[in-house]
Amino acid sequence: MLHDLRISGARVVTADGVSEIDIGIKDGLISELSTDVGQAKRTLDASGLYALPGGIDSHVHISQPSGPGVVMADDFNSATLSALHGGNTTVLPFCLSESGQNLREAVDAYHAKARGNCHIDVSFHLIINQVDSQTLGQHLPALLEAGHTSFKVFMTYPEMRLTDREILDVMAVAKRHGAMVMVHAENEDAIDFLRDEAEHEGRIAPLHHATTRPIPVEREATHRAISLAEVAGVPLTIVHVSNGESLEEIRRARNRGSVVHAETCPQYLTLTAQDLDRSGFEGAKYVCSPPPRDSQNQDACWAGLEQGDFELYSSDHCPFVYDSSEGKKAAGAERTFRHIPNGIPGVETRLPILFSEGVNKGRIDIARFAELTATNHAKLYGLYPRKGVIAVGSDADITLWDPDKETTISQSMLHHGSDYTPWEGFSVTGWPVTTLLRGRLMIDQGELVDETRPGQHLVRGVPGNPV
Repeated sequence: MLHDLRISGARVVTADGVSEIDIGIKDGLISELSTDVGQAKRTLDASGLYALPGGIDSHVHISQPSGPGVVMADDFNSATLSALHGGNTTVLPFCLSESGQNLREAVDAYHAKARGNCHIDVSFHLIINQVDSQTLGQHLPALLEAGHTSFKVFMTYPEMRLTDREILDVMAVAKRHGAMVMVHAENEDAIDFLRDEAEHEGRIAPLHHATTRPIPVEREATHRAISLAEVAGVPLTIVHVSNGESLEEIRRARNRGSVVHAETCPQYLTLTAQDLDRSGFEGAKYVCSPPPRDSQNQDACWAGLEQGDFELYSSDHCPFVYDSSEGKKAAGAERTFRHIPNGIPGVETRLPILFSEGVNKGRIDIARFAELTATNHAKLYGLYPRKGVIAVGSDADITLWDPDKETTISQSMLHHGSDYTPWEGFSVTGWPVTTLLRGRLMIDQGELVDETRPGQHLVRGVPGNPV
């Protein structure tokens, strides 16, 4: 066979471990893995580098409605370009209905936003924020059958939250269609009570976004979401777990035999609530939900990654411009934390942070890194084995990593639409230097070499179990 491309000399991370083998690529697929790959039209020398499956970030927010007067900083062009530079080849953004839209109209609108604007592949999770007979009986079942096989429900945010009964109703639809339910687990009533108390006492600085969303409101909602899933008889994914107590609820449920998947994010491994207490309004740059916790809960989240409690590591990329009345300085935000838009950028820095803090510091090995950042996402959300693995027949989504490249993260080097990074000045060792999407060379030695935006929408199959 004459391959289109041969990657030679890399330490290749596959499901079987790490091997010094060559990768043959033809027609966008991995065509051969061996020490003696045949002839190819081109050869890419990857000596000294790791070859990893292209990252899959299954928790990103792009062009999402964010409230009156507030505009998300990334469209599909900038978000997917940023993701690509960070070693990712697939992202799964959330599709949220705007006012007056039904769910099917929202999906059509997101396809229109993404079409022709994506540097990497995309597939949409649905957000269910309205529970009516048309949504549950027509639109949601049809969209699930069409390959949008996961959706998210919220237990917080007044305009998004569902009641327990509503969550059970949408879980019943998921059970009939084999879909994955994702839950943002925070107790909105408890948060609202604490916010009112804080404002009454004059505690209005950005720090109090964190103090009014303490661990108990996440722990309780995690327990309740799991209990509802047990009542409905469905698997569940708890997203952006920030602390050890919530993770313990997940462990207990698994010990009972429940199928509960767990995700964490870099902000819970490297940031703390004290970042929200920076001088002036700077703390607003770190406002996200759940908020970062403390060093003890960082350690608990790291332990969860090391021990296998977390299957997923995502960014929860949700970018806003800091110095803008349409972003972090939205109307009322500088008066009280209640009005600061929730979310931080992170799709480009997700992988280097875990590689540096996890692999290079000996917390996880390189095979576990591949699982947490690509393989498990593909398995859980119905993309495996097309995506998430270096294997014959899979898409040739491959990122070459220089494990020794030292980089200090700065806003000036990043490609997202925000005007800041929460990791300004954070030093990492290990960086993705070359990335291929379906066999196309997209990034070479850190530079974009294909500007055609060839990303495709991915129809997904039935969600699976990463284990």
